[in-house]
Amino acid sequence: MELQFKPMTSDDWAAVAEIYQQGIETGDATFQLQPPTWEEWDNGHLVGCRIVATINEHIVGWAALSPVSERCAYNGVAEVSIYINKNARGQSVGKRLLEKLIIESEKENFWTLQSGIFPENKASLKLHESCGFRTVGYRERVGKMSGIWRDTVLMERRSNKVGVD
Repeated sequence: MELQFKPMTSDDWAAVAEIYQQGIETGDATFQLQPPTWEEWDNGHLVGCRIVATINEHIVGWAALSPVSERCAYNGVAEVSIYINKNARGQSVGKRLLEKLIIESEKENFWTLQSGIFPENKASLKLHESCGFRTVGYRERVGKMSGIWRDTVLMERRSNKVGVD
């Protein structure tokens, strides 16, 4: 199995949306209840850091960044989205994909990456920690999902290459 990476394009959307749907079905990956359209997703994510992971030309995971604010002071801060096909979980795909996203984010001058993760999503918490993210906060009852208040753990990673001046 050779894992490869390529920039995500609109042609990848069907596979990306399917993997996103798998995450939604876990109940612990996102507040979203269904995948957005390509156009909605495209408008909410940064163009420079959209990656799909492939094995034998089949998409097995994806990662992307979205802005956290339109204020210029936050130009180097972005939020991470990462999803792995259920059949590829536990095979280091997530770790390698997140490491690749970090490299690409630094090329695009991001100094801070952040993720809001449901505390029940132990695999995602562990993945982010293994890639240098640290817990910086706990947001209680930050949003409702299917009528139930959910908490999130806020994790961030500071670059040791960008924004160190």
